[in-house]
Amino acid sequence: MKMPGRRKPARKGNTGRREAGRDYLTGLEVGKLIAATRGSRNEARDRCLLLLIFRHGFRVSEACRLKLEQVDTKGRVLHIVRLKHGFSTTHPLRGDELKAIAAWLKQRARMKPTSKTFFVSEQRKPLHRSTVNLILDKCSKTAALPFSAHPHMLRHACGFALADHGADTRLIQDYLGHRNIQHTLRYTAANPARFEKLWR
Repeated sequence: MKMPGRRKPARKGNTGRREAGRDYLTGLEVGKLIAATRGSRNEARDRCLLLLIFRHGFRVSEACRLKLEQVDTKGRVLHIVRLKHGFSTTHPLRGDELKAIAAWLKQRARMKPTSKTFFVSEQRKPLHRSTVNLILDKCSKTAALPFSAHPHMLRHACGFALADHGADTRLIQDYLGHRNIQHTLRYTAANPARFEKLWR
């Protein structure tokens, strides 16, 4: 019997992008979620949070544990510490990310938290994963999405977006910090962009 409210588990293997019960977001949906932070109580933080999770494929725990020292705005890079024995890497920061980071750091400085974590709550404590879930739930409703997005959907959205831009499997593997390339294949296996240069 199907239990109400339960999300379908992701199928194993190279199944491509599942439409029914899918566990990723499209680029358009990501844009709507980020736009939904506008005018919210913690707009600067929430916008920066969702943008960085998506662009850098953060797991929710990685985003919550992000430290100030990992965000190098002068060098325009982000030092990623992956969990689950993943590869830690350094990613470039783009202009819109730097702008979002600057806005959040300005607000964060006014809060005067003692924690060295990059993202903090209104209580000036490290942001908890449950708070991130609540932010996404609220933004999903504001954006009128037909479902409530969860943080890992943003990580998967990152993988698919990279594949759409023509990144190969190995590059996506390194970017997301996967130890096992099998976890990366889902993003490129069903993407037609990898065949574009054939028969030319």
